[in-house]
Amino acid sequence: MNVIGIVAEYNPFHNGHLHHITESKKNFMGDTAIVCIMSGNYVQRGDVAVFDKHTRAEAAARCGADLVFELPIPWALSSAEGFARGAVGMLGSLGVVTHLCFGSELGSVDPLNALAIALMEPIMDAKIKAELDVDGISYAVARQRALEAEVGDIARLLETPNNILAVEYLKALYSLRLPIKPMTVKRSGAGHDQIGGPGHKSASELRALMCAGKSILDHLPAEATEVFRKVSVQGRGPVNIHNVETAILSRLRFMSASAFNSAPDASEGLGNRLCRAAWIEPTFDAVLSAAKTKRYALSRLRRMLISISLGIKEGMADDIPPYARILAANERGRDLLRTINDKSKIPIITKPAGVKNLGKKEKALFELEAAATDLYVLGYTAGEERRGGSDFRESPRMV
Repeated sequence: MNVIGIVAEYNPFHNGHLHHITESKKNFMGDTAIVCIMSGNYVQRGDVAVFDKHTRAEAAARCGADLVFELPIPWALSSAEGFARGAVGMLGSLGVVTHLCFGSELGSVDPLNALAIALMEPIMDAKIKAELDVDGISYAVARQRALEAEVGDIARLLETPNNILAVEYLKALYSLRLPIKPMTVKRSGAGHDQIGGPGHKSASELRALMCAGKSILDHLPAEATEVFRKVSVQGRGPVNIHNVETAILSRLRFMSASAFNSAPDASEGLGNRLCRAAWIEPTFDAVLSAAKTKRYALSRLRRMLISISLGIKEGMADDIPPYARILAANERGRDLLRTINDKSKIPIITKPAGVKNLGKKEKALFELEAAATDLYVLGYTAGEERRGGSDFRESPRMV
C-alpha cells in the first residue's frame, strides 16, 4: 500500500483541503492511504483553532483522511522549521509512510528542493546572520537576501507561505534521513493570508467570514459542514483568540520576567519587551502592538505569548514528538493502524488511558497538552461545555 503523509491544520477543513487529498491520490494505482499530522487546539500562526482538534480531525476523516494524528503543542506553536521537523519526524516514526505530499504555490518539487539543499549548507547560517545585522531586518528577509546571493531569483519562491513550509518539509526529510518521497500539489485559490481572488478561499478568509457572522457553507465539503454545524449548535465553536484573551492575559500577568525570557524565540531582549507589554496593555492585540518592530514577524510574537501562557519553554520542540496520539480514523485507517502498531518507533496513543503506560517525558508532554486544552475550552460560548479534563476523557473519533 502507498501511504501518503500530509501535514495540516484544517482550520477549518475546506474545499481546498479536499482538493489536496484528492490530487494526492491521483498519482497512484491501487489502494492508497492518507495519514495526516494535524495541529491540535492551537495553530502555527499563534492562534487558537476555530474548532477543537477532535472535531477538525473528524471532518478530515469524513472527507478522505484515513488516520489523523495530533502534532503536540510545542511543535504546533513552533517556527516553520520546528513545525515541519516535528510533523515530518512523526510521519517518519510511524514506519509506514511512503510519500509526503504538501501544497505549494509553485506546484513543482525540483526548485523547492534546490532551495532546501542550499539552506542546509553550513555557510548559510553565517550568511543569514550577516544579513540580520543590516537595518534590523526580519529573519525572513535576511534569509531571502542570503539565498539570492547564492542561487539567484529562485530565492523569491520563499515570498509565499506554502513554498516556505514546503522547503522546510524537504529540509526535515533530508536532515532526518527519512526514506519518504516528496511530492507537491499546486495550491488552488488564495494563499494562507490572502483575501479574495478566484479558486478556493483561504482558511484565513473563511475564519474572517465566520467571525463576521457570515456563512461559509459554500466553501466546505458537505461532510465537514455537518460536523462543524453540530458543534456550533452545542456552543463549542467557532472559537477565536478574543474568546480566551482574558484567560491568557491573566496567566501572562502572573509570569515572571524569567518565564518570558525562557520562551521559544525569546532572543535579543524580545522576552523583556513582551513582559513589559503584557503587564500593562489591556488586550492581546495591544500587547502585540506594543512589542512589535519591523524585525519581528507578528506570528512569532503571537506564538511566544501563547507559549508563555501555557508554560512552553525553549528547547521543548528540539527533538521529534515522542508519541503519536490518534484523533480520528476511518475503516481503512483502523486497518493501517495494525501495521503502524508493529512498525512504529514511538508509542501510539489510541485512548487517554494509555498515557499511564508512557514514560515520564511522554506523560509530562501529554499533561501539558491537556492543560492547554483546558484553557482552550474556556472560549466556548456554552458554559456547560467548559469543563476541564477533556483530553483525559475523549477517545478518537471513528467514522
